[in-house]
Amino acid sequence: MNTRVLTGITTTGTPHLGNYAGALRPAIEASASPGVDAFYFLADYHALIKADDPVRVSRSRLEIAATWLAAGLDPERVTFYRQSDVPEIPELSWVLTCVTPKGLMNRAHAYKASVDQNTEKGVEPDDGVTMGLFSYPVLMAADILMFNANKVPVGRDQIQHLEMARDIAQRFNHTYKGDYFVLPEVVIAEEVATLPGLDGRKMSKSYNNTIPLFEGGAAALRAAVMRIVTDSRQPGEAKNPDDSHLFTLFRAFATHEESAEFRAALLAGMGWGEAKQALCDRLERELAEKRERYDALMARPDDIEDILLAGAVKARKLAAPLMERVREAVGLRTLRGSAAAKGSGKKAAAKSARFVSFRDEEGKFRFRLMSAEGVELLLSVAYADPKEAGAVVKRLQGGGAKVLANYDSQTSVVVEGVEVVKRVGYVVEMDGAVVAHSPEGLDADASDSGAQATRTALASLQAA
Repeated sequence: MNTRVLTGITTTGTPHLGNYAGALRPAIEASASPGVDAFYFLADYHALIKADDPVRVSRSRLEIAATWLAAGLDPERVTFYRQSDVPEIPELSWVLTCVTPKGLMNRAHAYKASVDQNTEKGVEPDDGVTMGLFSYPVLMAADILMFNANKVPVGRDQIQHLEMARDIAQRFNHTYKGDYFVLPEVVIAEEVATLPGLDGRKMSKSYNNTIPLFEGGAAALRAAVMRIVTDSRQPGEAKNPDDSHLFTLFRAFATHEESAEFRAALLAGMGWGEAKQALCDRLERELAEKRERYDALMARPDDIEDILLAGAVKARKLAAPLMERVREAVGLRTLRGSAAAKGSGKKAAAKSARFVSFRDEEGKFRFRLMSAEGVELLLSVAYADPKEAGAVVKRLQGGGAKVLANYDSQTSVVVEGVEVVKRVGYVVEMDGAVVAHSPEGLDADASDSGAQATRTALASLQAA
C-alpha cells in the first residue's frame, strides 16, 4: 500500500534559492520514490491570512506553480492542485470547526504570539487578530484530513499544528463513531538544508537577504551572489570554509568531489571574488535549464491553469466521497424519499436502514450498511467494479446472507484476501466468502449487539 504524503505551499511571495534547496528540491525528489502517493497544493486560502494584496496573492500563485513545475514536479505522477479549487476543503474545515474546542485554538503558537505582542504594547489582547489567524490550524487540519494523508513533512514550527490535526481527527472519529480520518504522522526532515542569506543569517524575505531563484534571470542571481558578505582576507590568504556561508551555499548544490575541491581552493588562498564566481557557475549548472522552463511556463499561464484544474479534478475524486461520508455522519443527509411532502396530511415515513456506496482512497468501490439511527453496521470489502459492489448490495437486500459474530482464534476467515484470526467482531458471508465486516474495535458485547442489529437491518430491507 502506498504512503500518502501531503505538502502545502502558501502563496504569499516569490520562491528564492533557500526555498528551492530547503523544500522544493527534496519534495520533488521524494515524490519520485516508489510507494509514495504525493499531494502538493497551493495554499491560497491560507495566503489570505497573511496578505491582503490581491495582486500579490494572484502573482504568487502563478510564480509558485511555475516554479514547482519548472523544478521538475511531474503533475502526472503526483496530485498538484490549488486549495481554492477543491470546495470540499473549506466545507470540511467548517465541520471540523464545530468539533474543535476553542481552548485548543487558544494554545496555538501563532495566536499566543500575537496576544503576547499586544500585551507588551499595552493594547487589547486580540487587537488585529482575525478569525483566519485564530482558526488557521483547523483549515490546516482540513487540508490534511481531506485526503487522509499518512505523513506530512513540516518544519519544527508546524509540529503543534500537526498535533492539533491529529486531535481534531480523533475527536471527530470518536464523536461520530467511525474511522473517517487517518491520524497523520509528523515528518521532520532533519537533513533539509537551511541556507544562509547574503548576510549569513537564514535566507528569508523578512531579513531582505535572499538570492533569487528564477526571477530576474542569471544577471539577478549573479548580482545577489556578488553581494554575499565575506571577511577581509585578501587573495592569497587562507580562508576558513567552516566559517564561510559562501562555502555553505556552494556545498548545498555541489557534489562531494566539487565541495572538496572548493574547500581546498579556499584553504589555498582563492580570492573571494573568484569564489563567488565559482558559486555563480555552479548555480547556473543547476538552474539554467530549469529557469528556461520557468520563463516558458510564465509566458503560458493558460497551460499552468489547465494543469492545476486537472489536479483539482484528480483531488476531488477523493475529496467528494469522503465529504459525502462526513455529511452523512453529521446528519446532513439527502431528504429525498425521507418524509412525506409538508402539508400532505400523511405521516412522515419512518427512518430505515440503508446502504451507502462510496469510492475509497485507493479508487475502489465499497458500501456501508447504516442503521435507521445512522450507526455504521457494516463496511464492505473493496471492489474494482462498481457493478460488482452494486450486485452484492442487491443480494444482501434479497436475503441469504450469513452474519457471523465473535469469531476468534478458532475461527479463521478471509477478509479482502487476508486471513484474519482472533478478531472480536462480526462478518457477513455470502457463498462462503466474506463480503462485509463490522467496524473495528468492538468488544464481545458490542459484537453480539452489532451482529443482531445487522441481522435486523438486513431483514427490514428484505421485507421492504
